[in-house]
Amino acid sequence: PMKLLRESLPNIWRAIDLVHAHHGSTIQIAGNVICRQRPGTAKGFVFISLEDETGVSNAIVEPDLFEQFRLVITEEAFLLIEGEVQNSDNVILIKARDIRPLVHEQLVGSESHDFH
Repeated sequence: PMKLLRESLPNIWRAIDLVHAHHGSTIQIAGNVICRQRPGTAKGFVFISLEDETGVSNAIVEPDLFEQFRLVITEEAFLLIEGEVQNSDNVILIKARDIRPLVHEQLVGSESHDFH
């Protein structure tokens, strides 16, 4: 589904291209939510995996931001996340700053695999 929207989202990074994102830079990612995790050992942090036409990107959401965007994060099938690139030993996470639903009539999401 994301491939259908790619031309209208020129500033959104594809999952496959994240290896080229600079640590500390601010970028946007988007995709179908395939997993939301809130491990008990993560001190309230939430991990979100988004799938686009090239692969999976991962975002981390601080507890306060999760509370601010709780409904969007838990209810929307497609998300657009803006945040800071965290690259540690080629493990890339986006530390979320803003989270919005990605709404388009051509987007039909699949069920996410959520673990709390």
